[in-house]
Amino acid sequence: MSVPRGIRNCNPGNIRITKDKWQGLRRNQEDKEFFQFTSMAYGYRALLRTLQNYRKRHNCITIADFISRWAPDAENNTSAYIRRVCQDLQVPSVYVVDIEDREEMCALAAAISYVENGEAAIMDDIYKGWEML
Repeated sequence: MSVPRGIRNCNPGNIRITKDKWQGLRRNQEDKEFFQFTSMAYGYRALLRTLQNYRKRHNCITIADFISRWAPDAENNTSAYIRRVCQDLQVPSVYVVDIEDREEMCALAAAISYVENGEAAIMDDIYKGWEML
């Protein structure tokens, strides 16, 4: 069985390459579509920071808002993605996310990572990413 791309890239959210200069990027970005980080903690830091910026810059409030922006219909089955994340978090799609709450944000990052990679996240990596915010 092959290792999922997001895990190979230490980019559990599969963040696409942009002009952003993230902390912890690998010197050589060999994947032409997705960022590659030096550790999972840096990948989770980027995922968490992106979610926080969704609130601050794009007014994402609910789980459905965040996931609709994270995984747009053009590339994903967004409604299934939202259902899976809500199932993992045991909250409705209209749940309002507290972007300053460590446990809530780390659980959301873990749920996104699961949908993106098909395997459970290592929570220590997510917590390390949170501590680097």
